[in-house]
Parts: sequence; C-alpha cells; structure tokens
Amino acid sequence: MNIEVKVPRLPESVSDATLVAWHKNPGDIVERDENLADLETDKVVLEVPAPVRGVLREVRVKGGTTVTSGELLALVEPVEGEAAAVAAPASPAAADAEPAASAQGGRNAGRTGPAARRVAKEKGIDPASIPGTGPAGRVTKADAEAAQPVAAPKPAAAEPAPHAVAVPTVLSTAARPERRVAMTRLRARIAERLVEAQQTAAMLTTFNEVDLAAVMALRAKYKDSFEKQHGVKLGFMGFFVKATVEALKRHPVINASIEGTDIVYHDYYDIGIAVSTDRGLIVPILRDADRQTFAGVEGAIADYGRKAREGTLSMDDLTGGTFTITNGGVFGSLLSTPILNPPQSGILGMHEIQERPAVVDGQVVVRPMMYLALSYDHRIIDGRDAVQFLVAIKEALEDPARLLLGV
Repeated sequence: MNIEVKVPRLPESVSDATLVAWHKNPGDIVERDENLADLETDKVVLEVPAPVRGVLREVRVKGGTTVTSGELLALVEPVEGEAAAVAAPASPAAADAEPAASAQGGRNAGRTGPAARRVAKEKGIDPASIPGTGPAGRVTKADAEAAQPVAAPKPAAAEPAPHAVAVPTVLSTAARPERRVAMTRLRARIAERLVEAQQTAAMLTTFNEVDLAAVMALRAKYKDSFEKQHGVKLGFMGFFVKATVEALKRHPVINASIEGTDIVYHDYYDIGIAVSTDRGLIVPILRDADRQTFAGVEGAIADYGRKAREGTLSMDDLTGGTFTITNGGVFGSLLSTPILNPPQSGILGMHEIQERPAVVDGQVVVRPMMYLALSYDHRIIDGRDAVQFLVAIKEALEDPARLLLGV
C-alpha cells in the first residue's frame, strides 16, 4: 500500500509555498526521513522528509508549483528489508546511488541542508557520502566544500539541482547574451517589503561616527580568555547590540511601531541581525537582547550565521523583532542609508572600520573610525531622539565601561 507524502504544516503566517526541486525521481529508493524535496516560503526553505523507507512511486507535483499545507505531493511504496528494496524497480540514478545509501549514507542524505546539497551537486559529490559535523551529524555547507569527489560526476539528469525553480531563458545571440530567471519567493518578498517601507514610512537617515579604539583595545586584551571561557569568539557585534539596547532604553520611541493610529511601545528588546545568504538578506531575531550576556549575544549570532549558511533557520528565528542592526562594513561599505524593516521604526547601519585622522585633546591622531547610520520613521520619531540615540551609542562604544555601569 502506497504512503502519501504531503506538504508539512506551514507556519501560521505562511499561506503557501513553492516546491523548488525534487531530490529523488520516481523509482528511486528513499530512506526514512530522507529529504525528498525543498519547499520555499517567503522566509525559509522547508524540507519534505520521506515517511518510510521505500520506493518513490509517483510524483504528483512538479518543481515550481505553488502548494499549500496538506497537499499531496507524492506516493512512496514501503519495502520490507534490503532484499525487497533492491528488487524494487529503480531508476539508473537510484542504481548508481545504491552503494552510498547504506545506513549511514541514508541518514546523512536526510540531514543535508540545501546549501550543502547545492555545493555537493556542483562538485559532483553524492551528499549521502559526506560525513556531517553539524548537530546530530547534519552535513553543513563547510562539510560539502571540504569533501573531495571520489568518482566521476553523475549525469546532470540523475538528480534535479536544488533551487532550480526556473531554467534561465536565453534571450539573445551569443554576441550579446542575456538570461531571464524568475525571482525566488524570498527575493520577491524582499522586494515587496523594501518598496512597502519606502511607500508607507516617512523615512529619514541621520549619521554619526564612532572612535572604536577603546573597543578594539578591550577586545584585543580579552579575546583569547573570552573564547577559552565561553567557547565563542568575541566580536564587535556584542558591543553594538549592548550599546543599542542601552540607547533604546533611553529613547523608547525608536523601539516602538505604528499600528493604525496607535503607537505601540515595546518594553522588550528583540534585535534583528541582518544576515546575507546565497538566497538573499534575512533577519534572524535575537530575543530579549537586554538579558543576554556578551557570550550569549556572540553565541546566538554565530549560531544564526551557521543556520543561515545551512538553510536551517526556522520561522520562529525570523519572526518579530523590534529593531534591526545591519552591518554593510563586512562587505566594505563606508556609508549607506539602510531601509526600515516594517513594522519596525528604526534600523542601525554599521560600516567599515577605517583609520582616519581625528582630533583628540587638541591633537590630530589616527584612529579606527566607523560611520553609523540610523534610518527612522519620522512619523513618530523626531530628529532630536534620532540624533541623541546615535550619540548614546557613540558614547557607549567610545567608553565601554558605560555598558557595565549603565550610564
């Protein structure tokens, strides 16, 4: 009797998803909990696990199709033991993959993130053959990048490439090539929200600059002992998150949002940390940042970065947030005007640290400087609050003892 494979229950805020690609073909052997297909929502990629070990008999939905919770995707015929599985009809791709679909290989295949599968596909490596170093043996992108091919790559038709929602269409001659590729759901959602922010908010940006000499000296002095004590590196983001929380406490309207004709003041501090991924910009949320230690902040950010690379961020990781921090400096940005993340009313932009001349005690000296930018909704935030907010961050970072003393 065939077992139905259905769309998993989608989060409440998500009405549908796009079936990006199948990782198995009809006739292939599948292991229990092995990922059969990827579903892309506006924010995350969800996996569709095989309910039982068996043979994928029928695929009911093609790649690129929009689906909803509970919709039938495929049928799997369960098998009893290895002998029955080998005897079952299989495609050439399944025959090639059979040696790798041992107990360990099957488990790895089911715990391989979308980013790792993409890298493995590009290198011609079976994801099931890569040892995983992530949680519960999950194969990470770094594992796939470090793996070496042990055999000739399989034919391109053996396994659909992850995220291949649409095949690029060649629009012109070889002399002047162009390609047309459909937006992913995430990219389309990003575009929608950015336009929404500019059309619905009275957005304005104010700037300041901060001397990071004190932070850099403190970090250099304690980074080794900090990492030894807490098992996580001491970066700059912990200082910026702590300074931001203290500034938000002094200027609560910047941590507020508009609902209709009301201003909603949030007396908690859920800070979004913008992360760039292969799929686009996403903003995981650091919950209750005011209650987090420096180690807690740095550990959470490192964990979100890993999840973003592996494509394993959940909807809970990305939902909510009262204020956002984005760091264009990691890409070399010297100055920019970040766009609000609705319904939030403020976003802090960090930039590249650059040695520049500065006047200190009447003397011109070279200091590690960073430009800061605060974009804010002028409908509820006055320029005075915006400017003083940035000044509060500047003061805390230039004298980190303020973060300890709360002054």
